[in-house]
Amino acid sequence: MVLQKVAEEGHLELTDTLIDDNHASIATSVSIEIRYQTMDGSVGVWSDGEFLDVPDDRDGTFAFETDSLLSGQSQGSGVSPGRSITGIPTFRKAGKGVFSAMKLGKIKSSKDDHKKDEPAILDMEEMDRKAMRMGGVFDPDTISLASVTAVTTNVSNKRSKPDIKMEPSSGRPVDYQISVTVIEARQLIGLNMDPVVCVEIGDDKKYTSMKESTNCPYYNEYFVFDFHVPPDVMFDKILKLSVIHSKNLLRSGTLVGTFKLDVGTIYSQPEHQFYHKWAMLSDPDDITAGCKGYIKCDVAVVAKGDNIKTPHKANETDEDDIEGNLLLPEGIPSERQWARFYVKIYRAEGLPKMNTTIMANVKKAFIGENRDLVDPYVQVLFAGQKGKTSVQKSSYEPIWNEQIVFTEMFPPLCKRLKVQIRDSDKVNDVAIGTHFIDLRKISNDGDKGFLPTMGPAWVNMYGSKRHYTLMDEHQDLNDGLGEGVSFRARLLLSIAVEILDTTSTEIVSSTEVQVESVSNISESATGKIEEFFLFGSFLEATMIDRKIGDKPISFEVTIGNYGNQIDGVSKPLAKKKKKDGGGENEEEESELIQNSSEDEAEEDGDLVSISSTPLMKPFITDRNYFHLPYFEKKPCIYIKSWWQDQRRRLYNSNMMDKIADKLEEGLNDVQEIIKTEKAYPERRLRGVVEELSTGCNRFVTLANKDMNQAGRTKLDRERLKACMREMESIGQQAKQIRTQLKKNTVKDKLKLVQNFLHRLRFLADEPQHSIPDIFIWMTSNNKRVAYARVPSKDILYSIVDEETGKDCGKVKAVFLRLPGKKGFGPAGWTVQAKLEMYLWLGLNKQRKDFLSGLPNGFEETKAAGAGPGLHSVPPICLVYNMKQVFQLRAHMYQARSLFAADNSGLSDPFARVFFSTHSQVTEVLSETLCPTWDQLLVFDDVELFGEASELRDDPPIIVVEIYDQDTVGKAEFIGRAFAKPITKMCDERYGPPRFPPQLEYYQIYRGNCTAGDLLAAFELLQVGQAGRADLPPIDGPTDSDHGPIIPVPLGIRPVLSRYRIEVLFWGLRDLKRVNLAQVDRPRVDIECAGRGVQSALIQNYKKNPNFGTLVKWFEVDLPENELLHPPLNIRVVDCRAFGRYTLVGSHAVTSLRRFIYSPPDKNSNNWASAAKLMNGYMVLTNGGSQSRLNPSPNSRTPPRTLSRPAGDIVVNVDTDSSIRKMDTVVKLDATSDAVVKVDMNEDEKDKQKKKKKKKKGEVEEEEETDESMLDWWSKYFASIETLMEILRAQEAAQAEADEREDMEIAAEGAEIKPDDFHAKGSRWKEKSREKKNAKDKKKSQHSGEGPDKRPSKPKVDELLVYNKELESEYGNFEDWLHTFNLYRGKAGDDDEQTLDDDRIVGRFKGSMCMYKLPLPDEFTREAGFDSNMGMFQNIPHNDPINVLVRVYVVRATDLHPADINGKADPYIVIKLGKSEVKDKENYISKQLNPVFGKSFDIEATFPMESMLTVSVYDWDLVGTDDLIGETKIDLENRYYSKHRATCGIAAHYSVHGYNVWRDPMKPTQILARLCKEGKLDGPHYGPGGRVKVANRIFQGPTDIEDENGLKRQTDEHLALTVLKHWEEIPRMGCQLIPEHVETRPLLNPDKPGIEQGRIEMWVDMFPMDMPAPGPAIDISPRKPKKYELRVIIWNTDEVILEDDDYFTGEKSSDIFVRGWLKGQQEDKQDTDVHYHSLTGEGNFNWRFVFPFDYLMAEEKIVISKKESMFSWDETEYKIPARLTMQVWDADHFSADDFLGAIELDLNRFPRGAKTAKQCSIDMVRNDNDLPTISIFKQKRVKGWWPFVARDENDEIELTGKVEAELHLMTAEEAEKSPVGLGRNEPDPLEKPNRPDTTFLWFLSPLKAIRYLICNRYKWLIIKIVLALLLIIMLGLFLYSMPGYLVKKLLGA
Repeated sequence: MVLQKVAEEGHLELTDTLIDDNHASIATSVSIEIRYQTMDGSVGVWSDGEFLDVPDDRDGTFAFETDSLLSGQSQGSGVSPGRSITGIPTFRKAGKGVFSAMKLGKIKSSKDDHKKDEPAILDMEEMDRKAMRMGGVFDPDTISLASVTAVTTNVSNKRSKPDIKMEPSSGRPVDYQISVTVIEARQLIGLNMDPVVCVEIGDDKKYTSMKESTNCPYYNEYFVFDFHVPPDVMFDKILKLSVIHSKNLLRSGTLVGTFKLDVGTIYSQPEHQFYHKWAMLSDPDDITAGCKGYIKCDVAVVAKGDNIKTPHKANETDEDDIEGNLLLPEGIPSERQWARFYVKIYRAEGLPKMNTTIMANVKKAFIGENRDLVDPYVQVLFAGQKGKTSVQKSSYEPIWNEQIVFTEMFPPLCKRLKVQIRDSDKVNDVAIGTHFIDLRKISNDGDKGFLPTMGPAWVNMYGSKRHYTLMDEHQDLNDGLGEGVSFRARLLLSIAVEILDTTSTEIVSSTEVQVESVSNISESATGKIEEFFLFGSFLEATMIDRKIGDKPISFEVTIGNYGNQIDGVSKPLAKKKKKDGGGENEEEESELIQNSSEDEAEEDGDLVSISSTPLMKPFITDRNYFHLPYFEKKPCIYIKSWWQDQRRRLYNSNMMDKIADKLEEGLNDVQEIIKTEKAYPERRLRGVVEELSTGCNRFVTLANKDMNQAGRTKLDRERLKACMREMESIGQQAKQIRTQLKKNTVKDKLKLVQNFLHRLRFLADEPQHSIPDIFIWMTSNNKRVAYARVPSKDILYSIVDEETGKDCGKVKAVFLRLPGKKGFGPAGWTVQAKLEMYLWLGLNKQRKDFLSGLPNGFEETKAAGAGPGLHSVPPICLVYNMKQVFQLRAHMYQARSLFAADNSGLSDPFARVFFSTHSQVTEVLSETLCPTWDQLLVFDDVELFGEASELRDDPPIIVVEIYDQDTVGKAEFIGRAFAKPITKMCDERYGPPRFPPQLEYYQIYRGNCTAGDLLAAFELLQVGQAGRADLPPIDGPTDSDHGPIIPVPLGIRPVLSRYRIEVLFWGLRDLKRVNLAQVDRPRVDIECAGRGVQSALIQNYKKNPNFGTLVKWFEVDLPENELLHPPLNIRVVDCRAFGRYTLVGSHAVTSLRRFIYSPPDKNSNNWASAAKLMNGYMVLTNGGSQSRLNPSPNSRTPPRTLSRPAGDIVVNVDTDSSIRKMDTVVKLDATSDAVVKVDMNEDEKDKQKKKKKKKKGEVEEEEETDESMLDWWSKYFASIETLMEILRAQEAAQAEADEREDMEIAAEGAEIKPDDFHAKGSRWKEKSREKKNAKDKKKSQHSGEGPDKRPSKPKVDELLVYNKELESEYGNFEDWLHTFNLYRGKAGDDDEQTLDDDRIVGRFKGSMCMYKLPLPDEFTREAGFDSNMGMFQNIPHNDPINVLVRVYVVRATDLHPADINGKADPYIVIKLGKSEVKDKENYISKQLNPVFGKSFDIEATFPMESMLTVSVYDWDLVGTDDLIGETKIDLENRYYSKHRATCGIAAHYSVHGYNVWRDPMKPTQILARLCKEGKLDGPHYGPGGRVKVANRIFQGPTDIEDENGLKRQTDEHLALTVLKHWEEIPRMGCQLIPEHVETRPLLNPDKPGIEQGRIEMWVDMFPMDMPAPGPAIDISPRKPKKYELRVIIWNTDEVILEDDDYFTGEKSSDIFVRGWLKGQQEDKQDTDVHYHSLTGEGNFNWRFVFPFDYLMAEEKIVISKKESMFSWDETEYKIPARLTMQVWDADHFSADDFLGAIELDLNRFPRGAKTAKQCSIDMVRNDNDLPTISIFKQKRVKGWWPFVARDENDEIELTGKVEAELHLMTAEEAEKSPVGLGRNEPDPLEKPNRPDTTFLWFLSPLKAIRYLICNRYKWLIIKIVLALLLIIMLGLFLYSMPGYLVKKLLGA
């Protein structure tokens, strides 16, 4: 029925009343319209009578209009109507009723008035109540919260969000430091090379030293590069590592191979670094060659303020796995192939002039023709290589048709390709425009992914303004730095990648860049050219900067070169005009008309683009700003332009952007809920996730109907597929997350969802441009002053709602800013102008609806010439005849954490509120960063144009600017906030739930940074017929012009209650001078909400900087709501003579929450939920100090809470002190002692580890090393190993945790108790650790030991190595004494390079405690309650105290090089108060990782000397020594901390040996004292090794051995057990600090924020009034032990034969063997030569003797040598212990030939074969699988080892075998039995029995002849002799025969 009606009339309105779940009626009107949709997507409307058959289903567009709660719904996707409204909660009615139908079409928001009273805004609390009442009928997921970002939330569909970031983020230079450590190289290809590694970043090159004659050099050299450049420039720099063979001063050497990656890749790694990774080298000149070797290195990029967690510099042994540790980002395959990157450059258009017109006229005079003023060429940079096209002379539309070919590894490690059009010039070439192509966006590495491909597509280039000036101030913009302010050109290009088959023969093997020409492509390849129409209307122009305000102003809008009237392009050829859309100047109008196609001519033939508004003189708004009088008349602009129709690309990214925006908004809400601790964050998150998954599904359905348009490129197709896959998977995952979301997993899931947000944003960024961005310029005096840039996709129109740009057809607040560098810093933060703008961009044929989004109530004014027939001509002006009058009330309550703008470190803030063309100012409050204005600003007669109902939902935004008032000069800008008012129409009731409005926090922005919060509320009240009388009354005088300031009215200001704030005044520290005068009598003033208290005066700051009176208090009325608590201000003043005061510094405590006291829970005896410490600092509730997860290997998980009455808890500790074992006894009788198992998983692990260690090497003898062998370093190295294992386990656990998630969900279903879970967790950890260690285990079988796998390991006591500062582990030791930094001076912004540290003028120590009055009585009734101290009971007194401070410095790592040679000569300086210890004479030469091993004793008096500074200086022979870095430690907080940081508690108590107890107090004394201080019962020592403290019983061993090995009884072990479990003691417990080493970063004030290295150290403190401590423990570095290695080379066999014999051509070799240990230059030794070996056998019996110094713990040989002849002193090097043996062929006249080598790591090398036959190449090839031995264990080894070399194909081949014997002796043993070198005395070796052939022929020629002849040709000679005899006989016979015959015949 309905449909028939529709079909007849084409349009139908239905109204009906629907009922929702709560039986509330909803008036609904549905309008149905039938449209015919043509294939090209243009739209027409039915006019009467022309109907066809019913079109296919997608043409029927439904639009529902519903009232009720959903009024003013966003025009987003119709699927998820639960959209948040300005942070106003909205409901979704469980998806029934109207909405189920809504999925069909799109929602139009209702335009009719709101007849119902059902308000659209509900209070959060009320909602929750309502939800309870309704029994949870509605789904609370979609409730949104009023958040800090309230303004940026979309309200209805008429306005879009303003952009709040005011300053372009890129382009400002930042400090970067790149550190590269080249550790070693392996498997370098080449024979006997001398490699050098070159590290190159950009143009900086640094070289390592040269290592001689080795294929696996060890360098361990550290290089640092410092940069100060913008991030974009930094991340595009290429880091290149290359290995060069035999480089010296004279020759540059030959390149072996290189490795390249860009800095951005490193920075995007976790922790911004690659650690101990192998870079694979390839040869750029020969891509067929394969891998050329590996360099092992660490690379890290640190920007200012990053702190890099370097993995602990322990002795890594797991490096042999090269393939598994390649230097490649995650997800890149290890086998990278070579590929060709083809960048095809076709043509460009719309280039600007790059020459002055004068020059052109001169040229014209000479040449006689007019030429275009630009000679462009294109330059492409990729992976450090540059390619250029040819130069096209004089052309604004050059055509190149060339391709640039790069050859690079694929996937490349360089992310961006830089394409730049440049203008060729005689003097210097300048960039016209730059475009970066991110390869990640044009490829996809998934399994269904695609290689990088792009285009052919146009890319738009933006840069500086187009008119040519000789010195372009914005030239940087053309180089791609910063945001372009104008369209420069567009370039048609395409990119393709082809993976090379390197095996094929015809391939060009070099990687030089090639340029080739390519064929032209057709016009239509990039898409069909369409006519686009851009319409804009200026509804308001306010906040125009006063500098510009005196001259008339006009606004110009340009898209590409269209609309550009000042500096568009001079005419291109007319015929291309229409096609390519060149520039369009006013004088070309006539031309344009001829070009336009016939069908247009009749419709809008006269349509000339109008791109700028008429000039107009601004009016004054206030002292700073002007506005233009756009009251009822709103000027419009419209531009026609021609572009290739590639809207599809933009549509897809619009859909994704909208989903992402919605998601971001939802996530902000969730974070806000979590931050403000409101209920049910998981519900809101569920709603967000559901919205996300519906959005993704909607995308998939919409994008699917993508038709095959012209001009779609491969990238379009592939990207669409990839986006659909990705969106589908995000949708799936979102669904899954929604089902798994529980209250306790909100935070983790939030992270996952944020990850989705990044993915969406990445996908939405379209790499192939189509329509250029729109620029809006404000011009004054024909000069361009300020601009805004609007991406074209944001205002692009589409018939499908989701595809429309987010600002299309909406009113948007646009802020204009200064172009280029002017826009940085404070100048860029002032608004140049604020526009309320309406923009619409779409196809000309779709332009029917271009006005539909404007606020209603206007009439159009057409251009004067337009005839009556042209109904479609756009208006040049809109006249609004509907006008509403409002009163705006701005309730300005307070602001907090503002920016310090004055030198005093404070500001004198006032706020200026702008609304439409009005502005008002609050009063100025002097000297505060947290002003409470409490002021109501009333704006009367605010006129707004448009329909009342629209204004209700969608009022304009309010801008609040906060300034600092200066006595002279202009007020200084502090920050800006945006807000939307809540609107009340005159027919609405002023009452709950919307009114009175709630105060809300609005974020204040300063540039891109946040600069505080503003607490305010804004209401906009319509003034009706009766005038202001109807408005709700204002308390106080209404005449705002003269009367006093009106306070914020009662309903809006927060509800107050009475609090008492107690302040603990401890002391002041490090006060700097004020105006050159020293601070002498300081006082602290505390102020909060207008009340306050003053401390006692410090009479003499120098003598004693502590306060006399410790605790004072004051009472104050504060809001009930903790979030609204005002900040508390601490100010320090110096009292001078005659009653003068000067401000020293101030500090604002923004949040008082951590100081709120809550009374302890009586019935709980578990420390975690029991009292927060008495002073109100929360120990565990708020994560303050306990934010760490098991901070240490020895900390345990706290015991489970017991909810039964307090019983006794027994902790058993096994008698074996090294392994603590738990027994579990649980008696459940409530009255008896409860015994609880304390989970000790770490110790269990230790035990397992120790067992495992024993199992490891089969050769390991189970000898127990005696104690005397062990020293402190044994302990240290053992601990480091534990640390490494724990880190590994954590990684594994992390991986495990991800897998475990599903199990957890299952577990939640099955309600597994947390205890089981812990047990499981520990099991999992074990498993993962075993997995991890399987590899290590394999490696160390037979191998002797790693650094500390010495047999003594099971008994080594350990300490704790923290790889950060101790403070960060223990909450800065602020458990009861807090430190507040005092600031003075202006705060710096980023660009001024001032950090807050420079503003610190001192520190105030003290604390606060606040509580609501009255306090419960039982608190004050406790025994010994001192009423003077209030909440701060039993804190120590603050009288001066003398302390002995003992500083131990272990070592420093990764120091910043201070000398030219890239090294430093570090030494330690320690300062404490006046005393300074310089250790200059013990500097360590040329070391960046020095081991100091020193302790220093200093006596100090707290509080005067409490800041300890440990600095590392660089020693210089001449000049002053430079500071490398320093670290500061506040000793006082440590000393007084409850964690007892004076002297770490050792793991075990022993009275002698390396682990001797350091503290002068024994454990029993410490325990007794702690119990006394904490008023605890105990300790009671009982029989059987038990001790009871409070209600806990501990067990432990009771006997101890003294030096003589006698056992005696003691309670110390028991006491120590209690101390180690002190955190389990109820009420008073906290973790005591164990014996430890902390790692502190070294910082240098000149390079703020960037680590200059780290130092490992610890500090002990002993009060002088106690017994003196023993001597400091000896941590001096271990001295290397002297050894002698004797190597006897017995024989060689099967050595390949190199030489050909001169005479006989036989193969032979003259073999000798060379060996060395430390390095070829230092100690190479050669055997004699075995000449003429014909079989490859050689006999030597030759002995090498290598003396060396060896560090057992580090497995390194130590050598000291001078670096060069000029060096002042010797430098110490540590190199791995590797013996190298090589076999050579001796040549006399040419260089010797290298035949093969073997390198044996003396710690783990394969056992030699018994016979030559069994010796094979496998011993080298898979040395990982073979059992290995250590010479340090075996002492003597004999066997056969193979020599290997690489052949032409880089394959390893066997080149000989050597029989050798290795014998290791200590220096003492060697002295006792000396031996000679070679075969010399003493203990000579016998001469080898060599065959007689082994001699030299030219030394004894006769012998040679004898051998040559006799040996080889003996038989031959005999044969020849016999033959000769025969021949002679025959000859004689023949000779004498005739005569004889004759004789016989004749005369016989």
